[in-house]
Amino acid sequence: MGSNSTPQTAAKPIRCKAAVCRKAGEPLIIEEIEVAPPSSWEIRIKIICTSLCQSDISLWKLSAGPLSAFPRILGHEAAGVVESVGENVEEVKEGDIVIPVFKRNCGECKDCKCQKGNACSKFLVEYPCGMPRDGSSRFKGKNGETLHHTLRVSSFSEYTVVDVTHIVKMSPNFPIDKASLLSCGVSTGLGAAWKVAEIEGGSTVAIFGLGAVGLAVIKEMSDGGADYCFECIGLTSLMQEAFNSSRKETGKTIILGVEMHGTPLSINPLELVMTGKTIIGSMFGGVKAKVDIPIFATKYLNNELNLEGFITHEVNFEDINKAFVLLQERKSLRCIIWMDK
Repeated sequence: MGSNSTPQTAAKPIRCKAAVCRKAGEPLIIEEIEVAPPSSWEIRIKIICTSLCQSDISLWKLSAGPLSAFPRILGHEAAGVVESVGENVEEVKEGDIVIPVFKRNCGECKDCKCQKGNACSKFLVEYPCGMPRDGSSRFKGKNGETLHHTLRVSSFSEYTVVDVTHIVKMSPNFPIDKASLLSCGVSTGLGAAWKVAEIEGGSTVAIFGLGAVGLAVIKEMSDGGADYCFECIGLTSLMQEAFNSSRKETGKTIILGVEMHGTPLSINPLELVMTGKTIIGSMFGGVKAKVDIPIFATKYLNNELNLEGFITHEVNFEDINKAFVLLQERKSLRCIIWMDK
């Protein structure tokens, strides 16, 4: 695929459409915005398709706290084409297929070089609603006002700007809609099972995503507990149930869901000592994006990974609010939102 930048757009602002969230919980509004050119270490991406994650729903509803800022552009699961790059960017070039990722992976710091976990200590200060190096915005609204970023990606826009530490280059032959799935949800689940839980063959696994469904699986187990329990929603009560349902001595509970309200999880320390059970948090499945996502992509191309089954719906960008309805009504797993169809 060739370059998408032209003499008219390179190093200049681009006017395009974006789905702007102006108030918590209200429908997104398709508006014309301005996207600044990439600064040093940054990449401007033409989004081809994006999808809706449960975390977007949580942030959309969030009206207070450090992760809340309006007006904003949501979205963090996507795939697109590099339109232009700023100074010091050598990893990708114009025309490359990339996926943006919310979890940073610079590949240079002590944490990125460590085999354990997926922390990145490239930047000392976290800016949850702006660019990762200085917290500034690359978006302006229809009236010239600042539009805030979301999770360093903001993919609900025809163009977005991301830091080079937040992108993964993909093969031009990889299906673009399947590529978007690897930027968050699928990689989170795969990584949690592979890198965090390190599940062995023959293990019993329980997924706590719909409450009663997860518990029903546990009750049918004759040995009284699962080797691995995954909580995927972000409910403290469900985290507690998952921990209680794990096997004594070796049971491991992995928390994937993000609890947005600060509700504490209460576990009896005596139970931890006496049973030997463990509980661990997992952000982005412990995945180091630039290292592990290419492995997932290869597995898909070798027919070892099914991505088709995750896509249950597709909509045009103008109908993005339908994706919110489908996910909240639990009618979809992933709804692909096409920017140009």
